[in-house]
Amino acid sequence: MTAHMHYGRLEHLVCHYCGYQATMPALCPKCRSRYIGTFGIGTQKVEQLVRERFPQARVLRMDADTTTGKEGHEKILRDFAAGSADILIGTQMIVKGHDFPNVTLVGILAADLSLNVGDFRAAERTYQLLAQAAGRAGRGEKPGDVVLQTYQPEHYSIVSAAKQDYLGFYEQELIQRQILHYPPVSNILGVLVLSEQRGHAQELADRLAEQMRRYEQVVILGPAPASLSKAKDVYRYVIYAKCADYRILRQIKNGLEQYMKAQETYRDCRLQFDFNL
Repeated sequence: MTAHMHYGRLEHLVCHYCGYQATMPALCPKCRSRYIGTFGIGTQKVEQLVRERFPQARVLRMDADTTTGKEGHEKILRDFAAGSADILIGTQMIVKGHDFPNVTLVGILAADLSLNVGDFRAAERTYQLLAQAAGRAGRGEKPGDVVLQTYQPEHYSIVSAAKQDYLGFYEQELIQRQILHYPPVSNILGVLVLSEQRGHAQELADRLAEQMRRYEQVVILGPAPASLSKAKDVYRYVIYAKCADYRILRQIKNGLEQYMKAQETYRDCRLQFDFNL
């Protein structure tokens, strides 16, 4: 669930997948501590801490801020590969496809952060990211070590990634998909409602969800604000429909498109459809 602020205060939690809301707890429901808050850490903060802890190390940072110039990515990677830096700090962009033989230690901060997004593929993507990051260490003749920092060390995606056990992850993930009727066991249709008027976007999303609920054998989640609820002055709401029969989801999509053509009230609204994504 995502924490939402109101006038600078954390007031409620929202699931951007199904629309469930809850009041932000004053006490931790598990240990009863009153020191509770959201979690997030940026690469700049990590760089600051690394420089304080290892003042002799040469440090490079690779993120959206440091790679805006021409060939920004390539220059940082070339410098690191050439041995011009001892530590490379970055976002997911430094994880995939890079081969540095002299890298002997990879540290992954907040390894479980991607588990907390409203997406049925969260565990899959977390495993992929961790397995790819771990694969950066020990690629040459020197052995490598990987350190995962996580608040959910018991989660099967974290455990499987630490063991490099893709088959074990696959078996656990497939069980979850079967229980919850997610792809590839079932099918899912995502409907994204966009409008520059928040009220219209929300009203239309509610109306579309009502129509979608008329179909039997279909489970409707939402509507709810999208994980990116507003972008470039456009409000975004999502609805998800789950059904084993792909043809029914196609019928729903076609019906919603016809509905949009026939009515006048929501001419400022647009719809986007995704299947099994």
